[in-house]
Amino acid sequence: MDFIHFFFVATLLFVIGVGGVILNRTNIVVVLMSLELALLSVSLNFLVFSVCLGDLLGQIFAIFILIIAACESSVGLAIILVYFRVRGSIRIDQASLLKS
Repeated sequence: MDFIHFFFVATLLFVIGVGGVILNRTNIVVVLMSLELALLSVSLNFLVFSVCLGDLLGQIFAIFILIIAACESSVGLAIILVYFRVRGSIRIDQASLLKS
């Protein structure tokens, strides 16, 4: 099977995720979704290379990345929820008001 297509798809998803983090500076939910997309594309790259090389280590790393992504999204959404309750908005440009 030709795995180069999976590699290109994962690379494209990573570029879209990083672009979403860099270009979007107003909505923190979109930034978190872009970060999750980048993490999942790295996980997909680990899986593709693991299958290509016949090694189990890439699949283990992919599982750890998925665990870290799930924890990061739950903590991030909890922080966003508390921030929304305090400020009434989830805009990133207003987050600088939290600095003391």
